[in-house]
Amino acid sequence: MGLSTHVLDTALGQPAAEVRVRLERGEPTAGWTLLAEAVTDPDGRITGLPLTAPGRFRLVFDTSARSAFFPEVTIAFEVSDPADPHHVPLLLAPFGYSTYLGS
Repeated sequence: MGLSTHVLDTALGQPAAEVRVRLERGEPTAGWTLLAEAVTDPDGRITGLPLTAPGRFRLVFDTSARSAFFPEVTIAFEVSDPADPHHVPLLLAPFGYSTYLGS
């Protein structure tokens, strides 16, 4: 089914367009492997990132244009069934951020 994400700039109260995002897979002996790169659309969204097997993944957001304190945000997560929908939003503010498993 794949992975989607949505970046919201809570300081401005609007979607965060043009945020570069990397999807990486964690390998126990090899570290992290890049699977995909994308940029958020005008609505702050990216859809269709590949999840083809169970495992550990992370999204790495380049937030340097939106937060001087957090130039990068990394969200690591575990996928047990890649057929399930996975939506991982990022709520970004100048001095904080939050995330959750969305639907």
